[in-house]
Amino acid sequence: MFGLRYLEDVVTLELDASKCTGCGNCIEVCPHAVFEIFEKKARIVDRDACMECGACAMNCAPGALSVDSGVGCASAVITGAVRGTEPTCGCSEDADCC
Repeated sequence: MFGLRYLEDVVTLELDASKCTGCGNCIEVCPHAVFEIFEKKARIVDRDACMECGACAMNCAPGALSVDSGVGCASAVITGAVRGTEPTCGCSEDADCC
């Protein structure tokens, strides 16, 4: 899924491949196809598609994945839509980030 983007190079997603068991749970729960299994390990193939929902980290039993879910512009856009307000993500007032 290489179409959906938020901001480039700001995602907090991290993968410690040395802890990965290749179970594939991250692939099952990721709504944006951020991961693939390569040589029996997960790898990030589309980091900027990550919406930082946290599903991958919550379902990674060995703790190979971490992400600060609920932060950043993606969270602000979702929260704004749910509340019916403008997105507020903490970016500088001069930046048009959301």
